[in-house]
Amino acid sequence: MTYVNLIEHFSSAWNEKVKDTFDKYLSIPNVSPAFDASWEKTGHIEKVVQLFEEWARENAPVSSKIYIQRIAGKTPLLVIDIPALNYADNDCVLLYGHLDKQPPMDGWRENLEPFQATYIDDRIYGRGSADDGYALFSSLLACKYLEENNISHARMIVIIEACEESGSPDLPAHLDELNNTLDEPLGDISLVVCLDSGCLTYDHLWITRSLRGLLQINFDVKVLEQGTHSGGAGGIVPSAFHIIRELLDRIADPRTGAIKLEELKVDIRDDIKQAATNVAKILETTDAHGLPFAEGVEPLHEDVADQLIANTYEPQLEIIGLEGIPKIEDAGNVLRPHISVALSFRLPPGVDPQVAAAAVSEQLVKDRSFNAQLSVVVDSLASGWEAPQIQDWLNVVLSDASKEYFGNDVQSMGEGGTIPFMAMLGEKYPQAQFMVTGVLGPESNAHGPNEFLHLPTCMKVTASVSKVLEAHGGRI
Repeated sequence: MTYVNLIEHFSSAWNEKVKDTFDKYLSIPNVSPAFDASWEKTGHIEKVVQLFEEWARENAPVSSKIYIQRIAGKTPLLVIDIPALNYADNDCVLLYGHLDKQPPMDGWRENLEPFQATYIDDRIYGRGSADDGYALFSSLLACKYLEENNISHARMIVIIEACEESGSPDLPAHLDELNNTLDEPLGDISLVVCLDSGCLTYDHLWITRSLRGLLQINFDVKVLEQGTHSGGAGGIVPSAFHIIRELLDRIADPRTGAIKLEELKVDIRDDIKQAATNVAKILETTDAHGLPFAEGVEPLHEDVADQLIANTYEPQLEIIGLEGIPKIEDAGNVLRPHISVALSFRLPPGVDPQVAAAAVSEQLVKDRSFNAQLSVVVDSLASGWEAPQIQDWLNVVLSDASKEYFGNDVQSMGEGGTIPFMAMLGEKYPQAQFMVTGVLGPESNAHGPNEFLHLPTCMKVTASVSKVLEAHGGRI
C-alpha cells in the first residue's frame, strides 16, 4: 500500500474496530496497584484485562492463541501468541504495552474528565490514552495487516501487563511463567517492539535509545508524640520540617536541585552530547518540549542541548508526596509531631539502583540533628537501559518508515522516564534489537492532567510498526 492508503487503512480500522472499546477503556479507573492497594477487590484491572482479551479475540490474526496468564497475588498478563507465516527460523518478536494507569491528578481543564473519552480535533483526552492504552490496538492492527496481506513474518507475541506504573514488580514472574503457558517455548527474541515511549515532535518517527532508572525512598522524621502549640514548643522542640530541609540539602543543591551524590551519576560520553546537540537543532527552543511552564518561569538550563542531557543522563530528585502537613484551610498554630516525605529519583542508565538507594539512605540516617527519630523505606527501584547498537536492516527500515509516514528523517532520543521491562529484556536477551517508540509528544502530559492521544501520530506509529515487522520477516 502507498503511504496514504496505509494510513487510511489504519485510521478506518481504528474507527470501525477500536474506538468503542478504547472509549470504554478510558472510562475505567484502573489505576496501578501502587495507587490502589485493593485492586483485586475493586476489580478495575480485571475489567480492563477482560475487555482487552475480548477485543483481541475478535481482532487478532485468526490463528492466534489468546489468554490471560494468572499468577496468585499478582496482576494478570494478557498474552497473544501469533504463529509465524512463511518464516524458517524459530526466533520471535515480542511486542509490549501496559494497561494500568496513573492516578487522575488535579488540574484537568474545564469539560475534560480523567476517566472519560473526550474528542477535540485530532486528540483523545483521558487518563491512559497515550500511556499506554493504545499499545494493544496498534500492535494487533499492525500484526493483522501482515496476515490480511499474506506478508511473511516471524512468530509474534504481544504481552500487555497491568503493573507498569508500579514499576513492573509482577513482570519478571510472568516472563518466567510464559514458557509454561505457551504452546511452544518462547525461544530467542530477536526484536522487541515497545509502544510505551514518547516523541519530541509529531513530525518525525522518534526511537528511544535510552531510559533512566527509578528510585523511590520514603522517610519520616518524628520529633513529638503529638502536635503541640507552636507558641509553647517553638524554640524548644526542633522542627521536623527544618530537619527534612537539612537532610535534603545533603542530597541535592537547594537552588538548582543538582544531585550531590556521585553514586547517582555517570560519565556522559561525547556521542551522547553530540546527539543532544543534533536534536536541539530540531527543537530550537524550550517551547518545543511542550511543557506547561507557568508564566515567566525559566528552565533550569538555557541551552536546549543541556536540557536534553539533564533530562536523560543526569539524576534528578522530586518530592512526590508529603504527609503530616495539613491543608492551609485546616492549618493551626501547631508544631508538627512528624512529617513523612516520598522522594522520587530518576537515575541515569548505568547507575545501579541498589547502590543509589544505599547512598541516599546513608545520607538520610547519618548524624541526625537533635537525635530526631527517623525511619527510611526503599519503596521501589528500577534500572535504566541503553539500547544495543542498531543493526543495518532495522536502521534502514526505521529511516524509510519515518520518511514515508512522517515526511522527515527518523530521530533518536533519550527518555527521561522509566520502562522497567526494557532493562529486564535487555539483560535477558542481549542480542535482541529494539524498536522503542510512542506517541507521548509535546503537551500530551502523561501522568499529569489533560493527557491525550494524538491520533494522526498513533496511525503513523502503527504503520511504522507494520513496516518494521515486515522487514524483520524478510531479512533472512
